[in-house]
Amino acid sequence: MDKMINNHWVMRIIALLMALMLYISVNIESPAPKKQTTGPVTSVFPSAPSQSSKGTETIQDVEVKTYQDQDNVVITGVPETVDVTLSGPTNSLLKAKQLKDFEIYAELSDLSIGSHRIELKHKNIADNLEVNLNPSVITVNVEEKVTRDFPVEVDFINKNQIEAGYTAQEPIVKPSVVRVTGSKTLIDSIALIKTRVNLQNANETLEQESKVTVYDEDGNILPVEAYPSVVDVTVPITSPSKKLPLNIKNEGELGEGLSIASIEAVPNEVTVYGPQDVLNPLEFIDGVTVDLSKIKDDTVLDVDIPVPDGATKVSPEKIQIKVDVDKEEERVFENLPVRIRGLGEGKILQFTDPESRELDLSVTAAPNVLEKMNPSDLELFINVNDLSDGEHDVKVEVNGPQDIKWSLPQEQVNVKISSKQS
Repeated sequence: MDKMINNHWVMRIIALLMALMLYISVNIESPAPKKQTTGPVTSVFPSAPSQSSKGTETIQDVEVKTYQDQDNVVITGVPETVDVTLSGPTNSLLKAKQLKDFEIYAELSDLSIGSHRIELKHKNIADNLEVNLNPSVITVNVEEKVTRDFPVEVDFINKNQIEAGYTAQEPIVKPSVVRVTGSKTLIDSIALIKTRVNLQNANETLEQESKVTVYDEDGNILPVEAYPSVVDVTVPITSPSKKLPLNIKNEGELGEGLSIASIEAVPNEVTVYGPQDVLNPLEFIDGVTVDLSKIKDDTVLDVDIPVPDGATKVSPEKIQIKVDVDKEEERVFENLPVRIRGLGEGKILQFTDPESRELDLSVTAAPNVLEKMNPSDLELFINVNDLSDGEHDVKVEVNGPQDIKWSLPQEQVNVKISSKQS
């Protein structure tokens, strides 16, 4: 037995038989496994890897990016978006469609002035996907970049719907000029630059920020850059108005020995705004007073102007009143006639004291005022309205300039009234 084991031929034969038995046991079909009640059926033999399914997806409106290295040119003709069609394995398609982390771009660097056909490119798309772009080739124009200044005009919309009685005045635009940059062809085609203001129901001054828009002569909007692109617009809105003089009244008295040389309002009239039915009956601005008791020498007063009832405002709201004073002097105007007012029809009036129906009037005022006065500037009169027949003592009244003092030798006259004999 030991001799048999030590014989190398015997060992070779035994090894061959064992290898043959192992080969036969591997290749004998195993009995089919029992059918599982749940779960997938798994083969006991490994299967060959299957090929991934393929498909096609179109992704629409993918943004086109541009790369250029020239600041002194304007390039036009690049579409904003393109449609991208991808073909290939489904898993790669789904990833590209969901993530959209790829890029479509146009390489525009180093292009000369003129027209060029450019092929759009892509990056960050899996190598196993086929890419088709629509469009894939574009025509671009390279033009010189130009910058020019243009004035801004204001376009009123709904101007006929402004509140009744109100008017839009000349608008104020800040800045009034904007700088526009674009291709020379577009800059040369600019006809005007406008900003818009809506006047619907406007009844007060409008202040707003407004976008500027660039137009050609046909009214088409041009794709150029304006700086600034937004301007400040002020539109004064005015209501019906009326210029009126001032009725300045004095109150109090000047100090002893002083008299008013002049009173001047600057300006001497103001503008009143408000509804037309309020303005129509107004003839002057009332309620402006000067307190003479507080004036000791030449004075300039700042006075607020009252707003008439029903009006909305006055302009200016404050004026100056210049009051010049001087030492008073006296002048006597002799033999001024006493006029009669209010004598009824069929009545006769006779002066009994004074019989001459004339009186002297002593006037005290500033020298420059007295120098300019004439007898015709003064009026003496009596009012005999509704007096019955008989004798009456009637007060003499005086009309004259506002800034004077006066005195009469007698304050009353005696008259006799009778009826005409039929």
